[in-house]
Amino acid sequence: MDQGKKLIRLALFGQPVKTSLSPVIHRQFADQFGLDIEYRLIEPGANGFGQALEDFRLSGGTGCNVTLPFKRDAWQLAAGSTAEVSQAQAANTLIYHPSSGWFAHTTDGAGLMADLIENHGIELADQRILILGAGGAAAGIIGKLLAQGPRQIMLVNRNLDRARSLARRFDSLEKIAVTSWDDLPLQGAHNLVINATSLGHKGKAPSLEASTFATDAVCYDMNYFKASLPLKEYCEELGQPYIDGLGMLVEQAAKSFNIWTGKQPDTRPVIDVCRRDSG
Repeated sequence: MDQGKKLIRLALFGQPVKTSLSPVIHRQFADQFGLDIEYRLIEPGANGFGQALEDFRLSGGTGCNVTLPFKRDAWQLAAGSTAEVSQAQAANTLIYHPSSGWFAHTTDGAGLMADLIENHGIELADQRILILGAGGAAAGIIGKLLAQGPRQIMLVNRNLDRARSLARRFDSLEKIAVTSWDDLPLQGAHNLVINATSLGHKGKAPSLEASTFATDAVCYDMNYFKASLPLKEYCEELGQPYIDGLGMLVEQAAKSFNIWTGKQPDTRPVIDVCRRDSG
């Protein structure tokens, strides 16, 4: 480390995170600005997030990302949070302020918007959007999607009560509808289908019919690499345009990096390196 620079101690909390790309991504961001960072991967036990976060702080940690299954814990433990976090009831980014404690942000929605709109030129206004799943991944993106003025957002989930509860938290303009997987074929065609389920980690693809997609539709998978393959292969069989979530991963990481350092990194070369190295 350059003795004239202050080491910025960062981390990712989750279970599991050992194969995460986050350290590689954030080191590339840091290199763009000549910053020295340490980015650790921390896997607390099921009930150990709070203590692990405190241990990280005591070791000099000033910022962290949080992924499953601790995003709700991060929101609950933070001393303060953005309105978006309070609505989503989940946080993926924490920054420590010595005067007040941990403050919670969510960068998932902004990362998705950057990938969809800036990287892929996808129009969201007046479109029908289908979100597969109603868990924390869906909660983190609904607010930003609504801000783009879609015609409708449809949530499909096995647990309809959970989906309805999520819809009520966000649906001030009555633009969110809820359906079951059995009734999904009755809901017509959608312009954008977003996979916010974890089925890919089990080697499975969501059950979708060709009629779910409009003629100009795009299928966007929030998963990437191995977890994205089942849905990618299914879309290839249908001849359906498909985008994986690697761009979102890098874009949301860039938003977190900006919160911690005040620097806005260039994401395109980082996306290219991650995709090249994964091949």
